Amino acid sequence: MSTTPQIASPKIIIKPQTSLFDINLKEVWQYKDLMLLFVKRDFTAQYKQTILGPVWHVIQPLFTTIMFLVVFGKFANMPTDGIEPAVFYMSGLTIWNYFSACFSNTANTFVANAGIFGKVYFPRLVLPLSVVLSNIVRLGIQFGLLLLMMGYYAITKHTPFTLSFTWLYIPFLIIIMAGIGLGLGIIISSLTTKYRDFTVLISFAMQFLMYATPVAYPLSFFKNKSYAAFLTWNPLSGIVEGFRYALFQQGDFHIGLLLYSVVFMVVVLVFGTMIFSKVEKTFMDTV
Repeated sequence: MSTTPQIASPKIIIKPQTSLFDINLKEVWQYKDLMLLFVKRDFTAQYKQTILGPVWHVIQPLFTTIMFLVVFGKFANMPTDGIEPAVFYMSGLTIWNYFSACFSNTANTFVANAGIFGKVYFPRLVLPLSVVLSNIVRLGIQFGLLLLMMGYYAITKHTPFTLSFTWLYIPFLIIIMAGIGLGLGIIISSLTTKYRDFTVLISFAMQFLMYATPVAYPLSFFKNKSYAAFLTWNPLSGIVEGFRYALFQQGDFHIGLLLYSVVFMVVVLVFGTMIFSKVEKTFMDTV
């Protein structure tokens, strides 16, 4: 009788990617449990050794809203398309803060997680995807604050606050915003493996981009200006305007802007995933 040990067949085979288009999304789905662990890690690490914890997600937009009320409302005297000013600013900040968090955190994927990448194998896309999911919690907290503020003004000032079918567009708008943040973030993350200057420019770029997006002002205010086209070409403009229109059924919303945002999201996601896939093969040599 043969006593030769039986060799078990391999369960997982790790193969190098052969082209830019060799992206195994099925493998990413197989690691969904790991993705959820990263989501939990990001959420708990963010509030570790803090006194107020998630309350910071309420304080930050409240103080920014007050600043916008003073600067853009009192001094600049900008209109808000018939929407209560505080609610107008808070709605813009809610959707903007989600994009900002997704972009800023995914842009640091390779540099911040080099230690993990060098020890164990898993699809690298799991980490930036977990960032997008973990920031949903922050979005939920700020959206809840926005609803409370809308309810307050509806009671005290009889401001219209009605549930409409347009609210069904909100998840769709959030997905588009998440896709753009993820796509741009992984592009920058891929570039920072060789050029660390991009990490320095991110905070400055985000400040500039916020004021180039109709967060603190309506897009209609600039439609007769010579630089209106610059604001229109910003793919985030259609999402912010669409978010406000979905909530209040007011504003200068155009479906063409939203379609442009969708096309932009698809392009940056495909392009970003291709670059990310290429860089992940050699980034440990340069990070």
